[in-house]
Amino acid sequence: MVKDIIVGAHYGLKDWLGQRITAAFMVIYTVIVLALLIGQEPLTYEVWYAFMADGFMRFFTFLFILSLMFHAWVGVRDIWMDYAKPTSVRLALHVITLLALLGYTGWAVSILWRL
Repeated sequence: MVKDIIVGAHYGLKDWLGQRITAAFMVIYTVIVLALLIGQEPLTYEVWYAFMADGFMRFFTFLFILSLMFHAWVGVRDIWMDYAKPTSVRLALHVITLLALLGYTGWAVSILWRL
């Protein structure tokens, strides 16, 4: 009898599905933003400010930022897992990537709520 030995972190379906959901949300958000902004003749700071001042749009922009960061994390993590063979190098790259993405998220949220 042959026993299959499965090793690894078992990310698989959960991360695949998470990336597809975040990608779909980012496409929907982008289409909505483009549709709302294309109707504006001169795209000035005041128009953009009024557009982003609405709590509803800020919330969806926040979800977009979170989706983008999760999507990026899964993609870059998979690249490091496939191509960075020494465990210490892979761990260092994971930590650097995670810290960078968290920093970008904090920076984007601080800009978003500074309006």
